[in-house]
Amino acid sequence: MEDTPPMRHSPLRHTPAVLVAGATALVAFTTPGARAAGPAAQTADHYVALGDSYSAGNGAFSTNLDVGCNRNTYAYPYLVSQQRPNTALTFVACGGATTTDVNNNQLSALTSSTKFVTITIGGNDIGFVNLLVSCWSYNDDAMCQSAADTANGKIANQLGAALDGTYARIKAASPTATVVVLGYPNPPGSNLTCAAADGISTANRTSIGSVVNNPESKIGDRAAAAGFTYKSAIAPVQRPRRVRHRPVGQRQVSVAG
Repeated sequence: MEDTPPMRHSPLRHTPAVLVAGATALVAFTTPGARAAGPAAQTADHYVALGDSYSAGNGAFSTNLDVGCNRNTYAYPYLVSQQRPNTALTFVACGGATTTDVNNNQLSALTSSTKFVTITIGGNDIGFVNLLVSCWSYNDDAMCQSAADTANGKIANQLGAALDGTYARIKAASPTATVVVLGYPNPPGSNLTCAAADGISTANRTSIGSVVNNPESKIGDRAAAAGFTYKSAIAPVQRPRRVRHRPVGQRQVSVAG
């Protein structure tokens, strides 16, 4: 999620979790009027999908909509737009995006008639990919803890103001839109059936977890302050998991069943 070339296309492990949260959140998008076909042609509801790789679909191993941003047809915005009647999607979420990138490169997609907006943002602002690389790829406790401390410092001192700025711009551009803010999952989860397996230490899993829980609270609070709906992506992945052994640097924890 870091907005640097080496990290821009890094596959994320829990896009399905955000897809579940996104689909759940977007149930609110379905109204009786949208489902009922009227006698006259309706103007499609304008839906804009903003944000970073978790919205773009990075981790679904496809770039069939946009190679530069890792957008694909397996991402929740595209799936929702195909399944919800009378919905016109403008899909501008981009892997690696920060709040600044959203402000400068994505918000122009919004209009005063936009009806629905979804966004995942903030992870790259705090250096979440650097945290995962430090804790997961290198599996070094000291390096992991240092990255966690840096991320938590940014959450405490910078993230709130950055989110407030982006949320205010969204509200100004689309004042009547329903805006759903999605959170981030906890990559290693909290209940691993093989915690002793060669992949990630208990200490590193704890460090990652501490960082995930902090933006969960911060993003939720700032979304509420803006009058937006917040949906957590942590709960959908708190299930027993299995470790799929892979070569060093490509280990992955995946949802069982």
